[in-house]
Amino acid sequence: MYEPISDATEAIARRFFDTAFEVHRQLGPGLLESVYETCLCYEMDRIGLPYQRQLVVPIRYRELIIDDGLRLDLLIAEEVVIELKAIEALLPIHEAQLLTYLRLTNKRLGFLVNFNVPLLKQGIKRIVL
Repeated sequence: MYEPISDATEAIARRFFDTAFEVHRQLGPGLLESVYETCLCYEMDRIGLPYQRQLVVPIRYRELIIDDGLRLDLLIAEEVVIELKAIEALLPIHEAQLLTYLRLTNKRLGFLVNFNVPLLKQGIKRIVL
């Protein structure tokens, strides 16, 4: 059985979402995912929130190691996996994708963030492993 998500991890997630809401407020929907990612990184740099961008994670399958098997959009403070989207709607396959990322990275908390919505809170999906 998993333990609850720690208060420290929840605080990291809140700090990330402060930046995400600011980016969405300034830019609105309709841009490329890469634009939102760049602006998020700018905001996280500005507030001193540590992250890794486009993090390549090796995948192990039996004896085979695939060096570039997985690329995370963002890993915040070594704790929270962020999968960014700028699409019409989040689909179940996107949730499955994030669940796989969490399992393969041994992380517990992840978020799907779709910037292509009128209100950002409508484009957020929280996933806990």
